[in-house]
Amino acid sequence: MTPVIVLTTVGSSFDARALARELVEQRLVACVNIVERVTSIYRWKETVEEDGEQLLVMKTTRERIDELQKALFARHPYEVPELVVIPIESLSGPYREWLEEAVAPLSS
Repeated sequence: MTPVIVLTTVGSSFDARALARELVEQRLVACVNIVERVTSIYRWKETVEEDGEQLLVMKTTRERIDELQKALFARHPYEVPELVVIPIESLSGPYREWLEEAVAPLSS
């Protein structure tokens, strides 16, 4: 398995905790860090916008990305959801083992 970090943002009033819990319960991510009160300045439909958001930092594996994207986009509040995948160059043995076990699909 190849560990990765996945980033997305949601609006400041969106229930990020419920989404994070759902993704962890589905074993699509091992952990979600929710960083509240992020200010984002971006171009949207030819206008520069500024909004408060929450940043979700998700730890998973490359092998779970397709399923994570499907589940995330099904619940995501934005018209154009962000999904940024960052490779992890190095990861400690015990943490890596925990992450891989946490996202491994349960055998039937």
